[in-house]
Amino acid sequence: MLSRGIPAWVLVGGATLTCSAGCINAVGFLGIHHQALSHMSGTATAFSTDLGEGRGELAVHAAFVLMSFFLGSTLSGVIIRQSVLQMGRRYGVALTCESILLFAAAHFLRSGSNNGDYLAAAACGLQNALATTYSGAIVRTTHITGLVTDLGIAAGLALRREVVDHRRVILHLTLVAGFVCGGILGALGFRVLGVDTLFFPASVIGVVGIGYSVSRQFSRKRAATSHAG
Repeated sequence: MLSRGIPAWVLVGGATLTCSAGCINAVGFLGIHHQALSHMSGTATAFSTDLGEGRGELAVHAAFVLMSFFLGSTLSGVIIRQSVLQMGRRYGVALTCESILLFAAAHFLRSGSNNGDYLAAAACGLQNALATTYSGAIVRTTHITGLVTDLGIAAGLALRREVVDHRRVILHLTLVAGFVCGGILGALGFRVLGVDTLFFPASVIGVVGIGYSVSRQFSRKRAATSHAG
């Protein structure tokens, strides 16, 4: 069970991130390569099948997407250094980096460059590695396989009339809903804007990242003033 309650900032922040990831993934699927960008299971399968069937160019592309996601996760580890979600860490810096990667991805995708897929995948890898646990619960913000699995387990426990961690269920439902809504927004946006739809999650992530950094600085100044007084 969750060791403590879920603050509003975790729910709102988690929903915002999953919504952005759902939007990015929708653009990836609807784009030139019909490529998953926010989760790598499908990409690994595409790499395997393309390699097995002799489609070398597509296999190389999938491999670069996988590597880009990995490098984005590596960057997150360098910036954050911890996998447990906790206020006060350098999430603002990481989210700002993600925003820059997404803006760059949109720029390259406009011209049909594969670099756009790689940059978007790196952004998703960075985001997914920001925090992997919160109060004992697994937190993923770029894919929902584990979340749906945990919800299924909770449903099974409920059917057996055993204890269910309702706070964990609320967290996971919020994240799943955010991802689905992001996919819908991405599909609707793609019909009108094409790959420029990526500017939406890039802007949202950028605002959240800058806002978090500013809030953290104000908190530090207040703490310093209080201590000095």
